[in-house]
Amino acid sequence: MGEPSATEQDSGEAPAHVIATRGLTKRYRGGQLAVDGLDLTVPAGSVFGFLGPNGSGKTTTIRMLMGLIEPTSGTARVLGRPMPRAGRTVLPQVGALIEGPALYGFLSGRDNLLRYDAADPTADPRTRRTRVAAALDRVGLTAAAGKKARAYSLGMKQRLGLAAALLQPRRLLVLDEPTNGLDPQGMREIRALIRELASDGTTVFLSSHLLDEIEQVCTHAAVMAQGRLITQGEVADLAAGARGRLVVTTPDPGEAARLLKEQGVGDVTADGDRVTGEPPERDLAEINAALVTAGVRVRGLTLERASLEDAFVALTGEGFDVAG
Repeated sequence: MGEPSATEQDSGEAPAHVIATRGLTKRYRGGQLAVDGLDLTVPAGSVFGFLGPNGSGKTTTIRMLMGLIEPTSGTARVLGRPMPRAGRTVLPQVGALIEGPALYGFLSGRDNLLRYDAADPTADPRTRRTRVAAALDRVGLTAAAGKKARAYSLGMKQRLGLAAALLQPRRLLVLDEPTNGLDPQGMREIRALIRELASDGTTVFLSSHLLDEIEQVCTHAAVMAQGRLITQGEVADLAAGARGRLVVTTPDPGEAARLLKEQGVGDVTADGDRVTGEPPERDLAEINAALVTAGVRVRGLTLERASLEDAFVALTGEGFDVAG
């Protein structure tokens, strides 16, 4: 995508891409290349997963997008405007939760939000308490609103930071590892909230090192590794680009594994009564017949669709920290 024309920038029309970077690069003093020539395109209305192991350049990219640090070279446009130059125009339309929320521990959750809201020059003070109550309710903190923030768990602090980002209607929500520190129930609730926000028309840009998180909530994703963009696109397409796994369910896993290797199946692993491997080019019916002929009791033989994890491994040749 080329740079938007002056007419497009000034027309007030919503850009088709809420984030677009070209050659975005950040080199720190000492020569460390944190982000290397990033060309990123985030479609309007998407839930966009920014995926990569810790240290892959995700947070540095987000800080450049939000105008917190200057790029060494390249350009970043957010909501069709150049960053950091247009920060005063862009940032009021963006809710962000980056590297955990900055909270006053001696204030209650409610009072933290009241202070956040009071710092916003566009916020109407007459409706402040209503706005804060709605944000607390949306992230499930109404019951804990009077408790001091220092007594909040890490997960509650994450929710309070998200509530701060939701005090005003936002065209774009930027979340850096939003489920960090949450228990499984908390993760489910935040993911459900993200889907709800997206259905309301907010574009959500979500960084994570959790593959299953991206797969569950995102429509689009980009994969980062060592500061470089490996791939980007619709989540379904990224997973479809990798081959699935052949899965044989059998009470004879040792014999099944030996036979599958003989049949040309690669990367065979056995776990309980499940034996998996890379599917061979030949017809799976032939594989099944060979197993049965050899006396292996086959309870099931299926081809599981590729996951985002399979796609990542295929693209980078590396494993991935799936559980965090």
